[in-house]
Amino acid sequence: MFTAINLNPEPELAVSCTPDLSRDSEREILQSRILIVDDESLNIDVFRRYLGIGGYSNVISTDHAGQALPLMGLHRPDVVLLDIHMPGINGMEILKAVRSDAALARTPVIILTGSQDSETKLIALRAGAADLLAKPIHPEELLARLGNVLRVKAYQDGLFRHSEELEEAVRRRTAELEASRLDVIHCLARAAEFRDDDTGQHVIRVGRYARVIGRQLGFSKYELDVLEPAAQLHDVGKIGIADTILLKPGKLTPEEFEMMQKHCGFGKKISERISVQDAALLRNHTEIGARIMDTGCSPILEMARRIALTHHERWDGNGYPLGLAGEDIPLEGRITAVADVFDALSSKRPYKPAFPLNRCLEIMERGSGSQFDPTVLNAFVSRRHEIIQVQINSADTD
Repeated sequence: MFTAINLNPEPELAVSCTPDLSRDSEREILQSRILIVDDESLNIDVFRRYLGIGGYSNVISTDHAGQALPLMGLHRPDVVLLDIHMPGINGMEILKAVRSDAALARTPVIILTGSQDSETKLIALRAGAADLLAKPIHPEELLARLGNVLRVKAYQDGLFRHSEELEEAVRRRTAELEASRLDVIHCLARAAEFRDDDTGQHVIRVGRYARVIGRQLGFSKYELDVLEPAAQLHDVGKIGIADTILLKPGKLTPEEFEMMQKHCGFGKKISERISVQDAALLRNHTEIGARIMDTGCSPILEMARRIALTHHERWDGNGYPLGLAGEDIPLEGRITAVADVFDALSSKRPYKPAFPLNRCLEIMERGSGSQFDPTVLNAFVSRRHEIIQVQINSADTD
């Protein structure tokens, strides 16, 4: 009689890291599905009788070796009793096929053989046989060995189910953490945007436009999932810009514009302790945005740092803050530059109305090869229907 082992003696105090096998009763063992494969129908009848004596009734059999694998795929037996010497395909070939099939590999196979050759037995065990029975088979030995194999399988199945449950719990927790992380990133992006945009929709649209471009350029789903939130943080350095500059309704003076130009690099100061001498520099939002992102291991924040620094660079080298040109500008910076400028043109601002789509694209086409990477701009323009959908879904509301 199988006796379950209590792996968690104090369930109210302890959390088990192994499956609870208390439900693997003798009755459940006796309900196991058993497949017999033997080319002698008389042998099958004998095995069935022996199994019936032991209380096993869920038995499938075939005297045709070629049907073994299809029957296993159809019925998924808990154990296979497999004759080793059969015409056509022998038991050893079937065993190797079972072990190489991911769906069947965990199925225990008991080899039945009339051979007394120790080398044959060793080969079978090395090939993955769970046990061997020598013909003529004694009924009590058959039932004892079969019971042992089934109990081991029940335990392994419990471990496998427990492992799957743990993996699913990890997947759920990882998804929750990822959602929380994205929420924080989104809140940070909106916090910066609310400085000069009452709706905060600008950062949402820029991220979505960047995703549209990345998709057209062949980015993988993972790369798109990094690019979109990273692009939303392109102007996070606005947090450090003085209201007198950021909210000024008129044209900026050259000195004020110089401050704004430095915002890409100023972000690097945000995560470091600021000296008194450096405090005055915190009015430059792009450098602030870059430093906010300079946190190390997060792929999103690492990309966001590059975007914060480079989304005002120009293809012809006349941008800021580094004066990079062409492909020296990181691709994500070139993508966000297109997305950011398009949204600025197509959105209402205190100093301008929202321009219609065709006018926005005409203006940007004039900057192809000078302000914008032509390939990136073409990728954006070619997704016109998706651009319109983003505008509809993320429109500013009064």
